[in-house]
Amino acid sequence: MKALTSGLIAVYILTQSIFTTETASAQQSTKNKVTASKKAGTSKNTQLKKSQKGALIGVGTGAVIGGLIGKNNKNTAIGAIIGATVGGAAGAVIGNHMDKQAEKLREDLGSVARVERVGEGVKLTFDNALLFDFGSFLLRSETQESLRKMAQTLKSDQNTNLTVEGHTDNVGSAQFNKELSDKRAQAVSNFLVAEGVSSNRFKVIAQGEAAPIATNTTEVGRQQNRRVEIGLYASDEMKKAAQNGAVSLKQ
Repeated sequence: MKALTSGLIAVYILTQSIFTTETASAQQSTKNKVTASKKAGTSKNTQLKKSQKGALIGVGTGAVIGGLIGKNNKNTAIGAIIGATVGGAAGAVIGNHMDKQAEKLREDLGSVARVERVGEGVKLTFDNALLFDFGSFLLRSETQESLRKMAQTLKSDQNTNLTVEGHTDNVGSAQFNKELSDKRAQAVSNFLVAEGVSSNRFKVIAQGEAAPIATNTTEVGRQQNRRVEIGLYASDEMKKAAQNGAVSLKQ
């Protein structure tokens, strides 16, 4: 199942990258193409059908593959992002919006977190060593200022939701690690809420030691596994707005 899911994720990202780019380009240049079409005496509908075809393919691949991945990974940050996929023209609009969100979050967080654009969302990965002291779930004062900046960015854009996910290595009991990962994910979520981000936008998941991204046989690997991940993705309201044309690529 993991191998199948990894393959689906790879296919999804490839198809979304291709069709989102094509759709965005088509939308941004529609006015110029229509003008050129009139001057040349050609049919305006021909060009429109091409962009519509690209958008339709994007919907088919994005929504279906995204749905499969989201179903198999509903309790992961990346699963939340990909499971919220819209695809097509609306997906291109959301993706453009998320490009700007990712850029701003990189400015907010600096070296505190790795910021990645994934599909129609943003994935943040925090090294627990930067957030917490060993074995603790109390946020370190050094990182709180970065999280405050992140909170301001989140408050300025109410159209996204977040899945906050805690992870540990396999040192200690599975139960202890599960509880620690929950407390750490809750600590990040609670801090952002205390800074004014609506609690209704959050989902918190404790993974414990169940989802390593590196080996637990070395200290370097264990350090990579001790992390908090956040998946940032479009809310239902934003998806509807993008589908209805209320949000544009120009924003």
